[in-house]
Amino acid sequence: MIVIPRTFYERDTVNVAQDLLGQILVRRISGKTISGIIVETEAYRYKDDAASHSFAGRTERNKAMFGEVGRAYVYFTYGMHYCVNAVARDADSDAGAVLLRALVPKEGIDFMMRQRKTDLVSNLTNGPAKLAQALCITKKQYGEDLTRKSDLYIIEGKKVNKSDIDAKARVGIKKAIDKLWNFRISKNVL
Repeated sequence: MIVIPRTFYERDTVNVAQDLLGQILVRRISGKTISGIIVETEAYRYKDDAASHSFAGRTERNKAMFGEVGRAYVYFTYGMHYCVNAVARDADSDAGAVLLRALVPKEGIDFMMRQRKTDLVSNLTNGPAKLAQALCITKKQYGEDLTRKSDLYIIEGKKVNKSDIDAKARVGIKKAIDKLWNFRISKNVL
């Protein structure tokens, strides 16, 4: 189990979003390990991305996007859901993050089912809010260092070939819809 190092996140946000596919998100809570294979991500950059939380500048909510790469940016949305991102950007950018949109559950599936109040494995982590709920990710994980074993981190999984990645428009946004920065592992690859 190799934790992905900070240098992995010190690259263009779009490239990191693609390369996170196949890696494993790990959550440690109450002595339990919960994890899943990352199968869908979205890249959000800075000044060239009107859909990004960072586009209008630094705020209390998005300050993690401007901070150290390899940290968690967790935000609350629609007054009821948390979503988790990995801060990632190259040296030429002031902000950027990758939204973790979906996982294939790996460890702690019973725990996830209790958190989500469902017994359908296919419905546990197939959306960013579901993912956060299943893994008990809240604002408490804001700024968590994903590059070291802690309450929340990412480890190496399976390398996914670029030919096995589908790129589409990001979900649920109204700006920068021309950017095909939603990345998913093609079906039947894992």
